[in-house]
Amino acid sequence: MAVPVVAIVGRPNVGKSTIFNRVVGSRVSIVEDEPGITRDRIYSSGEWLTRKFNVIDTGGIEIGDEPFVRLIKAQAEIAMEEADVIVFVTNARDGVTQSDQEVANMLYKTTKPVILVVNKVDDINFKEQIYEFYGLGLGDPIAVSAVHGIGFGDMLDQVVGNMPNKPEQDYDEDVIKFSLIGRPNVGKSSLTNALLGEDRVIVSDIEGTTRDAIDTEFSKDGQRYVVIDTAGMRKRGKVYETTEKYSVLRALAAIDRSDVCLVLIDAEKGLIEQDKKVAGYAHEAGRAVIIVVNKWDAIEKTDKTMKEWETLIREELQFLDYAPIVFLSALTKRRVHTLFDPILQAAENHKKRVVTHVLNDVIMDAVAMNPTPTHKGQRLRIYYSTQVASAPPTFVIFVNDTDLLHFSYKRYLENSLRLAFGFEGTPIHIIARVRD
Repeated sequence: MAVPVVAIVGRPNVGKSTIFNRVVGSRVSIVEDEPGITRDRIYSSGEWLTRKFNVIDTGGIEIGDEPFVRLIKAQAEIAMEEADVIVFVTNARDGVTQSDQEVANMLYKTTKPVILVVNKVDDINFKEQIYEFYGLGLGDPIAVSAVHGIGFGDMLDQVVGNMPNKPEQDYDEDVIKFSLIGRPNVGKSSLTNALLGEDRVIVSDIEGTTRDAIDTEFSKDGQRYVVIDTAGMRKRGKVYETTEKYSVLRALAAIDRSDVCLVLIDAEKGLIEQDKKVAGYAHEAGRAVIIVVNKWDAIEKTDKTMKEWETLIREELQFLDYAPIVFLSALTKRRVHTLFDPILQAAENHKKRVVTHVLNDVIMDAVAMNPTPTHKGQRLRIYYSTQVASAPPTFVIFVNDTDLLHFSYKRYLENSLRLAFGFEGTPIHIIARVRD
């Protein structure tokens, strides 16, 4: 089942970001624990009644010096374009404002379900004020308090109840699905054509030419692949031409459907914050990752240029230290053939399973080489380990006290597993549990 998208819209200062943070909950705190990932997220994942969904906080989208009216208009346009369900947030303390009516007028044009939420209903004195919001003509308003969490169950029931059931394209298990992700005009469509050996998708210098994620099946040396050329931002007025943040929103669904994500970086423009955002979501989604530096033909090089780029990428994308780096030119097709071996290896490692007794031997050898840490006189004891999932490989380590497993020692164990079993191209997760 494809993961639906929920967009939160509304004028400034109605509590959109507070609602966003409460809906995605612990997901945000997990993101912030990862070193090297940009913090100013405008999207994340939520779950309610076992239904998972992606959430867009349009309040986090910056449109530079755009006037206020154009700002809220742009937010509503994004929601109508990208979302399956729209949550329209208003403020009980201010009542219905002209700006609320402006947003409502735009939302009348959409065929997507709209959930009207009245925030800041923190006590009974504001309860009666929600009735005036019926005048917006968007159905029954739902009273919530983002600060106190009041009414969120009712709101999320409505959100989940209005989500469409979008079937995914089914492929055989032996088919490797990989997506090309990155900011607009980085060469995703050109690389797709280079991989396929023909012009299957439109290539243009205009940012946002690709409108939707395109699945294309092909075979190479007996292996079947599906390449997903993720859409950049849709060209729709000056706002869309000047703001690169929207490209992230278009890549979410494609990443969720992929086994391997190819994160494209423009060698001419260098590594920027937008690249970190796109790469960060692939990492958080637990997908195998390959970093692709495109337009390698367009820059002047010395015998040290490639090494300097590798050093820069490892410093800026520390959370992707497991990802191989490939340098190529999609335009001239030089070095494009070097992509297939890393894709095969990353996909294989992503689904790899380790025999339990071999896993425990490696963990015990690692402990013998570097004894477990102590804290306040108590030493961490590791009793047993087992792999509980693949794609990505996930391991549970049973210990005497989870608080004694410091981040640095967990990283040491991860490095030991990588040294023993490879796992190049895929993240691996280690979870500590107290032994009963």
